[in-house]
Amino acid sequence: MYLYKKKPFSSISTLEEENHLSVCSENLTRYSNFHQEFVGFSRMAPTDAEAPFRPRELLLEKQKLFQSIQKHTHLKGRYDKLTSVAIPLGLAIACGGMIAQGIYNMSHGIGKKE
Repeated sequence: MYLYKKKPFSSISTLEEENHLSVCSENLTRYSNFHQEFVGFSRMAPTDAEAPFRPRELLLEKQKLFQSIQKHTHLKGRYDKLTSVAIPLGLAIACGGMIAQGIYNMSHGIGKKE
């Protein structure tokens, strides 16, 4: 277990830290002002809203479509029947066939080492 000692309080270190912080904040404001002027970027007012990726009407249409469907949640999408039903069913059938073949082979002595 390591024990770390705290640095003793000194007014010099806090003054240096304050000076460093003030220099950093000045540089940051200078950079942001330069960036705004150079790129032509203006900050958005808090009341301005960013334009949505899709129109709200389309989103509401999709929501109504999905909310009106009476099927289970995992069967709502276009390809969900394939991924949720067909693939697991195919795997189950394949495994069942291999198990049945193994049982048949064991009962008839096929593949037994002499």
